[in-house]
Amino acid sequence: QVQLVESGGGLVQPGGSLRLSCAASGSIFGISTMSWYRRAPGNKRESVATITGGGTTNYADSVKGRFTISRDDAKNTAYLQMNSLKPEDTAVYYCNFVIGMYPYWGQGTQVTVSS
Repeated sequence: QVQLVESGGGLVQPGGSLRLSCAASGSIFGISTMSWYRRAPGNKRESVATITGGGTTNYADSVKGRFTISRDDAKNTAYLQMNSLKPEDTAVYYCNFVIGMYPYWGQGTQVTVSS
């Protein structure tokens, strides 16, 4: 059984920074793509950032230049560094790992950007 545990969410003022982490545990035999998604109230879940096993990254236009996704394969962990946060970044953030061609999801962590 594979579990993903997220951490790092919270309340931050506009212009501030947060770093999210997502660690996988259990029977893991290689993680290909690691991704972050988010869902704001009343909105559909949207892709925020993705990193492949080879290190190729992709970002939503709304976060380019502000967010950085990275991974530590030795720790089975993905990170999302979020800088210059805006109120519209407020959402529940979810990590998604593809392990053995099967997608696994974290439980979500709340990020609130407000003064």
